[in-house]
Amino acid sequence: MDFYDQLAPLYHLIYPDWPASVARQGAQLDAVVQAEWPGAKRVLDVSCGIGTQALGLAQRGHVVRASDLSPGAVARARQEAESRGLSIDTAVGDMREAHALHGSGFDVVLSADNSVPHLLSDADILAALRQMWLCLRPGGGCVLTVRDYAQEPRGRHLVKHYGARVDGRRRHVLFQVWDFDGPDATHYDFSFFAVEEDLDTQEVSTRVMRSRYYAITTDRLLGLMAEAGFVRTRRLDGAFYQPVLVGTRPVV
Repeated sequence: MDFYDQLAPLYHLIYPDWPASVARQGAQLDAVVQAEWPGAKRVLDVSCGIGTQALGLAQRGHVVRASDLSPGAVARARQEAESRGLSIDTAVGDMREAHALHGSGFDVVLSADNSVPHLLSDADILAALRQMWLCLRPGGGCVLTVRDYAQEPRGRHLVKHYGARVDGRRRHVLFQVWDFDGPDATHYDFSFFAVEEDLDTQEVSTRVMRSRYYAITTDRLLGLMAEAGFVRTRRLDGAFYQPVLVGTRPVV
């Protein structure tokens, strides 16, 4: 995916302190996993990005395999794991083909950070969820974290700021602009702006990366999880910075 290939070198700047976010998110997701599926250790992250959640879970002792559609993001995740002395098996792949790529037997399949809504139809999301189901051992669990789109206003020119980040002698100002297709639309285009200023020369450059999302509600996602075969599907609030959706592959 060109968008995330372009974003991979900058992705850590979304967070005020990315290493702290890696540790915090790893602890939060580990708590969810242990509460839902005690003793689970083998985790498959099917939308790992640069590794924010995969790294945090590996730091907490999980055996992690991680993949993403973006080769640039996977390369960054692999580099970050190596620099921390972590063993994470990485691959480039589409979550809609997860079983063919990864096989079965995982305790947990994870897709965090609002990745699933990059799939633009119910049919594509259902296909991905069925693949996640196949990757799990009986009794294993699925964890999704997504935006609560029911709480997001619709419109055009909606600005979502990350703020300013200083990285060495460079200052970065990051923000998104959302453009919904209409007042009741379920899809929107977004543009990710990265403004970079050299603090010594005051030279400024701007890059814009564009993609599209499906503003699917958590209720609809839970329905699709159930249709894919998951049981005990529900939404958890307060466990992570986004709503967490969980479901379990039945033992029988």
